[in-house]
Amino acid sequence: MSFAKSFGAIGDGKADDTDALQHALDDGDGVLELSKGTYRITRPVVLDSRKHGYLGVRGEQGTARIVMTGTGPALSIIGDHQGTATPASFKPHTWERERMPIVTGLEILGEHPAADGIELRRTMQATIQNVLIRRCRYGIHLVERNRNFLLNAAHIYDCHDSGVFFDECNLHQVIISANHISYCKRAGIRQFNGDVHNIQITGNDIEYNSGYEGLDEELSGEIVLVAPEGVISEYTIASNTIQATLDAPGANVMILGKEEDPPSGIRLVVITGNVLGSRDRNIVIDYGSRISITGNTIYGGQQLNCEFRNSRFITFGSNSCFSRPASYASDTTDGVLLVNCSGCSLVGNVLNDCRLGTKESGGSITVRDSTNIAISASQILNPHYRGIDVANSSRCNIGGNSVHEEAGTEHLITGLRITGEGSGNWVHGNSVSEGTRSAIECDGHTARVEGNNPI
Repeated sequence: MSFAKSFGAIGDGKADDTDALQHALDDGDGVLELSKGTYRITRPVVLDSRKHGYLGVRGEQGTARIVMTGTGPALSIIGDHQGTATPASFKPHTWERERMPIVTGLEILGEHPAADGIELRRTMQATIQNVLIRRCRYGIHLVERNRNFLLNAAHIYDCHDSGVFFDECNLHQVIISANHISYCKRAGIRQFNGDVHNIQITGNDIEYNSGYEGLDEELSGEIVLVAPEGVISEYTIASNTIQATLDAPGANVMILGKEEDPPSGIRLVVITGNVLGSRDRNIVIDYGSRISITGNTIYGGQQLNCEFRNSRFITFGSNSCFSRPASYASDTTDGVLLVNCSGCSLVGNVLNDCRLGTKESGGSITVRDSTNIAISASQILNPHYRGIDVANSSRCNIGGNSVHEEAGTEHLITGLRITGEGSGNWVHGNSVSEGTRSAIECDGHTARVEGNNPI
């Protein structure tokens, strides 16, 4: 191993150790070993496997700290992988000199507004684990092309912009698991454009990522994927705690795709088994297709909980939404909104105390300008205004739901309503409380109503 202090590093937090750390990587055996100490640097330390073969950085059980006082990444890891993850696409030099750079066991602290933690460029199987990165612009910055990246058991904290940033990157096969990613100003995990596929975000605590001030401060959240000219594909977001504060703009999970009809830029996304809550909105999807949102606990949407626009083939099922202990009086709005969507199914959900809408329109589940929407087998309890409100939509199948208001609540106007232009809607087999106006309100030419049970 190349011990930094054997190559002239001081590690006292005062001396400039940039040249010594670079010397150890360029002229040592390839593994930069950082013993206990604070290593101050003023420019990126470059791990260029194209020149030096296999490289890595290892701190001594978290006792080593790198303080980046200049601009750019503290550690810049560079390879030359031009292919995909398929074996036939590899050049010999990737396996012989460049594969699997590892960074582990240290802290990176930014002391410049444009200081970053770790940058990955054309790497294959880069692995970052057991690190702490804080007060950087980007904690981990992936650019150009990368494959098979692993981030595990790390703490990414208080970044000025984003914790993990896929920056117009051609990127496949990523696993982000068992990390704390919190208090980053714009986003915990962020994608902007690029061609990104096969990302697993599992078992993390992603919290309180807010406070960014700028023209696009609404595009902030715990997970923010925005690709107006790119691809967001094959994401699995599972078994995470994803929450913030009620005054935070943006959404816990925000996925915004290419404006096209039919949508294809966002596809094959699974959001399952998470706890999401306490933000202006919890889940926002625009121009998405083939998305499954199941088995989540979702709560505390200041504006609403889930907003789906210009999307098709969304499955929203078996989610426990907006439920609160009876003793907790919240003033959040909560609710689910679909606008210009088609081929979506909302099945087996529990919604409680939702206030989406107004006295004139809207309800716990609000559907606008959509086609082929199924809402079934759901418990919609204590809705303000309406349980389900559908307008200007066709071929909506609303069956087997319970829309009930507890005695003494007295918020409900109409349990279920279908209005406006549209045709071929079917309302059947629902159990619906009588509101102050009616249990079910439908225009005769818009829907067939049969076999319901007004209470």
